Amino acid sequence: MNFNVTFHLSYRFRLLLLFTLCLTVVGWATSNYFVGAIQEIPKAKDLVASLSKGVVLGKKGTVTDEAFVEKGKLDNCPSVSPYLKGQTKLVFKPDLTLEEVQAENPKVHRGRYRPEECRALQRVAILIPHRHREKHLLYLLEHLHPFLQRQQLDYGIYVIHQAGSKKFNRAKLLNVGYIEALKDEIWDCFIFHDVDLVPENDLNLYRCEDQPRHLVVGRNSTGYRLRYSGYFGGVTALSREQFFKVNGFSNNYWGWGGEDDDLRLRIHREYAWSPLSAPFPELGFRGQIVMDVKFLSFMFVLFVFRMNLLHQVSRVWRTDGLSSCDYKLLSVNYNPLYVNITVDFWSDP
Repeated sequence: MNFNVTFHLSYRFRLLLLFTLCLTVVGWATSNYFVGAIQEIPKAKDLVASLSKGVVLGKKGTVTDEAFVEKGKLDNCPSVSPYLKGQTKLVFKPDLTLEEVQAENPKVHRGRYRPEECRALQRVAILIPHRHREKHLLYLLEHLHPFLQRQQLDYGIYVIHQAGSKKFNRAKLLNVGYIEALKDEIWDCFIFHDVDLVPENDLNLYRCEDQPRHLVVGRNSTGYRLRYSGYFGGVTALSREQFFKVNGFSNNYWGWGGEDDDLRLRIHREYAWSPLSAPFPELGFRGQIVMDVKFLSFMFVLFVFRMNLLHQVSRVWRTDGLSSCDYKLLSVNYNPLYVNITVDFWSDP
């Protein structure tokens, strides 16, 4: 009888031990799986899926609010910064160097700046598509950093560089910038910014509102008027949710033009209203490119092809955009004044 009790207890003990061992193995395997998943760079569609659930995957060691707990003790910045100067005369020095611009912005680190005296109302990511435009980028960085700091913004600048010899795809680069920037920070607002446009008036606030905003009221080359009715290019502002809701830009605009009109149509279909523009023409931009007759002729040749794409927006916008943005990520470099994201695309039409 004692032998049977002892055997029965031993059997139960062995079952319990085996069950505990199984739980340990499952727990170890599961934890390793999730750690690996978090460290792995997600594909575009995976990140979009996580955004729809309100989750953003972050890189190890990147800037987060938890690293700036002391900021919670600061008051919010005012809606209108006391440092604004209004209209500024822009000067483009032919011998300007990157080292000079870095010296003028000692509080910018890894492309990121936060005001020290207050807590910014929004976290703003500036996305700049780029290829072979180093001088224009240098001029933009020189003027844009102090411009944004006077507005008391918590901001980061991302330059998305297209490598390779395929046709330039501005829209797809901006989709990439949105996806990659969200691996660093849960940005509230995104400014999609051409490299050859420099803002002249800091009363033109780089922030997002309830509706998408067009910040380029006009530029010097057009007499500070819109190029055409409904123009939505150059510099635009959309919140994280607004850009996600319209599925970002189309990926199919290779070469120059059309992608901004496509975005405007997406916004109009989803929100049933037209995007807001900055209210006053004096809040303009100085363009660094003058369009000549040859360039305008080239635009005319593209017109028919672009119109065919625009006519398809209502049919394809839910599947062509952030959810289908594929790219080869070559490098992410955190330079003092900006984050440089270099990508290549597999094919163009």
